[in-house]
Amino acid sequence: MALDLTDYHPTPDVARASTLPARWYLDPEMLAAEQDAIFARTWQWAGPCARLRGAGAFMAFDVAGDPLFAARGRDGVARAFWNVCAHRAGRIVEGCGTAPALQCRYHGWTYGLDGRLQRAREMEGVEGFRPEEVRLREARIEELPPMAFVNLDPAAPALADFLGEIPAEIEAAGFRLSELVPFERRDYTLEANWKVYVDNYLEGYHVPIAHPGLYRAIDYERYQVLPRRYHSAQYAPLRSGDATRRMLGRDRRYLRGDDEERALYYWIFPNLMLNLYADNLQLNAIVPLGLDRTLTIFEWFAAPGMSEEKLARLRESIAFSDEIQREDIEVCEAVQQGLRSRAYDAGRFSAKRENGVHHFHLLLHEFLSRLP
Repeated sequence: MALDLTDYHPTPDVARASTLPARWYLDPEMLAAEQDAIFARTWQWAGPCARLRGAGAFMAFDVAGDPLFAARGRDGVARAFWNVCAHRAGRIVEGCGTAPALQCRYHGWTYGLDGRLQRAREMEGVEGFRPEEVRLREARIEELPPMAFVNLDPAAPALADFLGEIPAEIEAAGFRLSELVPFERRDYTLEANWKVYVDNYLEGYHVPIAHPGLYRAIDYERYQVLPRRYHSAQYAPLRSGDATRRMLGRDRRYLRGDDEERALYYWIFPNLMLNLYADNLQLNAIVPLGLDRTLTIFEWFAAPGMSEEKLARLRESIAFSDEIQREDIEVCEAVQQGLRSRAYDAGRFSAKRENGVHHFHLLLHEFLSRLP
């Protein structure tokens, strides 16, 4: 049965556009289609490159509801595989670590770091079984240190093509991403559809109401979201004055000190946010756990050898980020309840403030329309 998209009428003009119908956040068939058409066909964050340091290093993760893992071979090449044994679908690895070979945790079939079957226990006498032809199914992996990305679609554009202007802008700003190392990770779970959370991230329209402290500090009139092909860039400058800087001295999303103009903020379709500063990176990955249950991963990467003063500021920033995250979770969960109500189906955009959300919805429709 084909996916029904007829209740949404996309238009490139945000002033004439309507938001996604509530059904798109509530229909189980929609989430299943998103896993196939979007998450399985876009570059997804797999984890920090640091977990793949050295031959035999591996890390497990999920993409589009499928279990995968990445491993560094003895030739120095990182490869990604489905974390599914060719015998009876047992799990190969858990978590992260280092091993000379990879053994299924169910029946003990052993695979090399290149995915080829090395040993299948007690399979003698099985007609037509050729161990040399067995290997784990492979996925694409590319590294943009300190991040590793995977893509399940062999026909998808390369990572560089998907990221567009981002790598060049990062280089032009002088950021040395490859030198950053994992600093801290915090996970949050909210009772809302994953798209509700992304919608919320992509606009500053809610800041005066939901985050009044931030509203007093940022120059709201100059807050911008700049949509591009597969991502959006954001700009949130501070109001002038030392009082503002003292008030938000802990919030590095809006306060950058001497590096204010160099800070870069990106959302990458469908579910990744990158906030870049002179000495650290905040990464947010949004993972659907169910129709109305979402995991938000916050991971910080920092420059090695930071001074105690900078480390203290970064820890304060993380604590403040935690406060903002909890405010956003409350808002998103309330929206999810509203979407279930009999009173709501779809709304209209603020053409001035919600162009980023509109861009996201157009991309959703584009990718979902590609399903057979």
